[in-house]
Amino acid sequence: MLLEHGGNLALAAMQYNIPLASWLDLSTGINPNGYPIPNIPAEIWQRLPLENDGLIEAACGFYGCKFALAAAGSQAALQILPQLRGAPAKVAMPSLMYQEHAKAWQHAGHQVLKFAAYPDENIINNADVVLLCNPNNPDGTQYSAADLLGWHTQLANRGGWLIVDEAFADATPALSIAQYAHLEGLFVLRSLGKFFGLAGVRVGFLLGAEAALLRAQEEIGPWSITGPSRFVAKQALTDKIWQENTRSQLPVNSLRLANLLTKYGLKPLAGTALFQFIPTEKASAWQTHLAKHGIWVRLFSGVTTLKEQSALRFGLPPEAGWERLEVALKSFDHHVDDK
Repeated sequence: MLLEHGGNLALAAMQYNIPLASWLDLSTGINPNGYPIPNIPAEIWQRLPLENDGLIEAACGFYGCKFALAAAGSQAALQILPQLRGAPAKVAMPSLMYQEHAKAWQHAGHQVLKFAAYPDENIINNADVVLLCNPNNPDGTQYSAADLLGWHTQLANRGGWLIVDEAFADATPALSIAQYAHLEGLFVLRSLGKFFGLAGVRVGFLLGAEAALLRAQEEIGPWSITGPSRFVAKQALTDKIWQENTRSQLPVNSLRLANLLTKYGLKPLAGTALFQFIPTEKASAWQTHLAKHGIWVRLFSGVTTLKEQSALRFGLPPEAGWERLEVALKSFDHHVDDK
């Protein structure tokens, strides 16, 4: 069974009979002003990907880590970790988070335990693996490095793991614990899809202890990333000027989005530099209304950790999409029933 994700635009286009090219897709949390694709030398298309092309060194430099394993997106990396754990384990994670994590661990025969936003001592003392997203997707919850490292120490002392998915951390590097990922029992997942806006190249990284990454490499096998994707990823990871400019601009745009949504009755509970998260009883009605205007946002229904039981996530629009979004927000009928 495939889980629902943001970006499922083809289904929306069919449902609302609006051509795919006519949509403003705000459902994914991907930077709409992504890294500009460089010219790719012809020979890269004509040979097998080179493992010693400098990509790993670029990743270690960008993330500040000692070891990194490249994979076809952090999705591929997260699916390897349950296999590396081996014997069935108790794996604890928040109820509200990226659901592919739970699916991967359950599929591999592990027991998934759910908690609210923060793991308590009972969770830390009884779970074999604790898995967190920092900042969390979709509600933006953030965990301090001190808390994460403290939990890791408690887990590692008895052979446990802490796994931190930092797919949305590139805009706020102070949150990252990538520099500690070489420690036994600590894994960090990173992605080029969000901050860099390069979801289509399918490049992500698993950071961890060297021996663990060698085992993961054996599971993944050779040539998991295409040569052109490796080339683009290396350029993005080493372009410090683009990174600094983007880190400056994204929070400005995110605040602009939060203010716009608040203006029309959708005050965010939390957010990151790349999305805003809004619990609301009218989440379904809002999604339908916006979809009729060719704007696609992510709906979360039956969210057990929220009083309202439903929520929306809005990604950043491109510059040309701001006015279109405001027009659609302004025309919402607040008397409509959310059924």
